[in-house]
Amino acid sequence: MTDFLATYQSWILSLHIMAFIAWMAGTFYLPRLYVYHCQAVPGSVESERFKVMERKLLRQIMTPAMIVTFLAGGALASIPGLIDWNAGWWWTKLICVFGLAGFHGACGTWRRGFAEDRNQHPEKFYRIANEVPTILMMIIVIMIIVRP
Repeated sequence: MTDFLATYQSWILSLHIMAFIAWMAGTFYLPRLYVYHCQAVPGSVESERFKVMERKLLRQIMTPAMIVTFLAGGALASIPGLIDWNAGWWWTKLICVFGLAGFHGACGTWRRGFAEDRNQHPEKFYRIANEVPTILMMIIVIMIIVRP
């Protein structure tokens, strides 16, 4: 199996990067939708439209992209010699990826709150939350490219 993975390493890496880009695009956009959803009156046509948009973004784009990111990344990590398991950059990157997955889970919880018209947070909360994936993405990219 490792021979197969090594042979197709560039293809797996390409898939990993594409999936990560799709996941990040959704992760950047969903909290922004929550900001706008806060401005809509619960039960209004606008609020119902946001519910559909949020559900589709999370379930049809973000979650599949996250799963493919993890599967392709796991496949890459299993190629012998590709990663120095003693390097600090690797563990920092991995912690940030799991942090991003945790943020994804939080987005799902917030979406359920909006879906049930029981949002618990003000607009400013989502404006601040919108910065979290940016910071995590910057650390992830620096760790994988610069490898400090």
